[in-house]
This record gives sequence, structure tokens and C-alpha cells, in this order.
Amino acid sequence: MPLEIQFKLKENPLYIKYLRENNIWYKRLIRDPSSFNIFVEEMKIKYKLRPTDKLNKVADTINVVSNLLSSMI
Repeated sequence: MPLEIQFKLKENPLYIKYLRENNIWYKRLIRDPSSFNIFVEEMKIKYKLRPTDKLNKVADTINVVSNLLSSMI
């Protein structure tokens, strides 16, 4: 695995966690370092780190607060 990829993996603990949970990525990254972007996208999907996931979480929180306030009235 190229040093550049190794440094990127060590920068983010979520990368390492995902890599350990899905060890097939060790082989993929060694054979094709250009697949690192695919690795990152899959990690973001699993841990719900995409912008759409964050917006959904905010919308759900607002909905819960709204329901809580409407039940108090």
C-alpha cells in the first residue's frame, strides 16, 4: 500500500475502524490505490456522514422538538 494512502488512513480514526470491520479493503487498496475514494464513500454511507444524512438527522431532531412542544401545549 502506498505511503500516501497509509497516511490518509492514519489521519482519520473512522477510516481505520471501517478498514478493520471490512478487511476486504486491505486487499483492494493494496492492489488498486486509486480506489481510495470509493473506500471513503462507502465509509461515509455506513457511518452516515454524507450531507444528506446530516440534514435528515437535523430534520428528525426538529420534528421531535416540534412534537414535544405541541404535546406540552
